[in-house]
Amino acid sequence: MFAVEVRDHIMIAHSLPRPVFGPAQGLHGATFVVDAAFFTTDLDDDGLAVDIGLATEILKEVLAPLNYQNLDALDIFAGRVTTTEFLSRHIFDGIAEAIDNGRLGEGGKRIRKLRVMLHESHTARGWYEAEL
Repeated sequence: MFAVEVRDHIMIAHSLPRPVFGPAQGLHGATFVVDAAFFTTDLDDDGLAVDIGLATEILKEVLAPLNYQNLDALDIFAGRVTTTEFLSRHIFDGIAEAIDNGRLGEGGKRIRKLRVMLHESHTARGWYEAEL
C-alpha cells in the first residue's frame, strides 16, 4: 500500500474533567502535532498516491476551527471529553468528509484508508485509523 502523510499542528486549551486524568482535570493548554496519512493501493499516471498540496490544505482547513480555541467552550464538544483519541476521530471525520466531497480531486477516489495521529508530547501520541 502507498501512503502520503502531511503534518500540521494546533494549539488548544481544554480540561479533562474526570478523576482518571489527575492534574489534567483542570484547564490546561496543549500543542498537538497532527499527522494525516492517506493510503492507496495504486498510483495515478503521474506516480502520485494523492496530491500532497491538496492534502496539506485540507488538513489545515479541518484544524482551523480548533486552533487557539478553548475546546471546553465549543458547542460541538459540549458534554464530551476531548482526549487525544477523541480529537483524532473528530479530525479524521472532517478529512473523510472533504475526501467524500471530492476535495482531493481524482486522487481522493483511490484512498482506501486514512490515519490521523496526534502527538501530544515527544513520548505520547494517539490516533484514529479506518478504511474509507
